[in-house]
Amino acid sequence: MSLSDWLLEKRNLKSNLQTSTKNVKIPDGLWVKCNQCGLLMYYKALDRNSKVCPQCSHHFPTSSHDRIAQILDEGSWKAIDAKLSSTDPLGFKDQKLYGRRLQDMKAKTGLQDAVQTGLGTISSIPVAIGIMDFRFMGGSMGSVVGEKLTRLLETATSKSLPAIIICASGGARMQEGLLSLMQMAKVSSALQKHHDEGLLYIPILTSPTTGGVTASFAMLGDIIIAEPKALIAFAGRRVIEQTIKEDLPNNFQTSEYLFEHGFIDLIVHRTELRDKLRDILSLHQKR
Repeated sequence: MSLSDWLLEKRNLKSNLQTSTKNVKIPDGLWVKCNQCGLLMYYKALDRNSKVCPQCSHHFPTSSHDRIAQILDEGSWKAIDAKLSSTDPLGFKDQKLYGRRLQDMKAKTGLQDAVQTGLGTISSIPVAIGIMDFRFMGGSMGSVVGEKLTRLLETATSKSLPAIIICASGGARMQEGLLSLMQMAKVSSALQKHHDEGLLYIPILTSPTTGGVTASFAMLGDIIIAEPKALIAFAGRRVIEQTIKEDLPNNFQTSEYLFEHGFIDLIVHRTELRDKLRDILSLHQKR
């Protein structure tokens, strides 16, 4: 082979390699970058760690389905009122009709509304549990969310079960107007009856927990637990600063700030949450 032929062959080989490299496509969702520390990790590794960054412990948002798997004993989940679904009583329209928005959310998430409720066990201890899902219209509390949580608490009271609600919400759902605000009182009333029977209620505050949810059942627990660095608030930071004409601390409305000022009882890492709940439930069961 002559020198010119050899060089031509090398050039063609290089060209083929470059072409094949450009045609390689990496599927979306295989790799996840932590927006706190920048760590790039395989999505299955993140799932195995309960969607918590192994380097900086940043808690990624997670779904209600994941929460069920992370907290409850395998195979113990039994849904309650799974088919209960919102309607559009006011004919509300913003950028799109509320009824159409509901249909889009159902198709996107596979959920009927922003909370799943049911019975299950944690280390063989029976519990009634409600799990809010921020993917469904920001976890907003409409009439169905309030109704499902009320029925869950009534079931817990009748069966003498401890109740747990995992909160993740932007607050009351404006598309349902007064009907959404009524849910604050309705759920709180069911909680009072549950409390009168000497039963345990544990709200778990995740990021974000805001608005009417914070103003009602999220802060009415016997033991209030929060995830690290969770946003927990009623009104927005800017609204408060403009109202009181003062600058707020940098960590204002975080779980650490609320813990320091006595508004919550525990800050628990997500990977340790199941064990912590088991310990609390065991103590209460013995009592």
